[in-house]
Amino acid sequence: MDTTTAYEAENLVDAEQVADYLIKNPRFFLQYPQLIEKITIPHFHKGSVSLVELQGEQLRKKVSGLNHKLNQLISIAKQNEATYRSYADLNLRILKCTNFDDLKFILEEVIQENLHLASVILKPFKGDYALPEIQQRLFIEKHFKKHQFFFGRLSEHERKLLFADQEANSVALLLIGDLGEHGILAIGSKDPGHFNSDMDTLLITQLQQFLGVLLPKILAY
Repeated sequence: MDTTTAYEAENLVDAEQVADYLIKNPRFFLQYPQLIEKITIPHFHKGSVSLVELQGEQLRKKVSGLNHKLNQLISIAKQNEATYRSYADLNLRILKCTNFDDLKFILEEVIQENLHLASVILKPFKGDYALPEIQQRLFIEKHFKKHQFFFGRLSEHERKLLFADQEANSVALLLIGDLGEHGILAIGSKDPGHFNSDMDTLLITQLQQFLGVLLPKILAY
């Protein structure tokens, strides 16, 4: 080891000892308050500052960071409240529907305009508006083996079968009925990551349950 390296190593150990001592003796600066003003610390913008100035700056940065996080949490809470209110309104309105066209209109109005999603398709499994049986089997066998809902992305072929030319870069697919026997609700988003397997399902599952009660009545199953 050359002289310079040995000197640096010795001073590094000394610095660690000083740091360790100050951590273990928090009352040190109470015993030597004059040092607080005398100690100057290199500063990227100001050249050097006192220990008090550095502590003040660090505290201001910490408070600013906490305020930013608080504002983010408030913003998320407001968004969640708006989403909850939109779903609650939707559930009440669809229960008043007396025909399939009204039901489709309300789903499109609330989901596309209030929830700002790109597309919504409701396909019964029976009747004049039914999804062809071969397509029913395709979606059920591929996406609903374990659950009555699917969140994620479809192949281009699957997207066209459900959404035609509407945007659906990520989708929520919900089987309607206790056994998924009444139909499928498909909601599409422009954002490829909007619907994903980790998302919360509470509100959308409630919509699924309301449609399970209403759809058979409207279509007279």
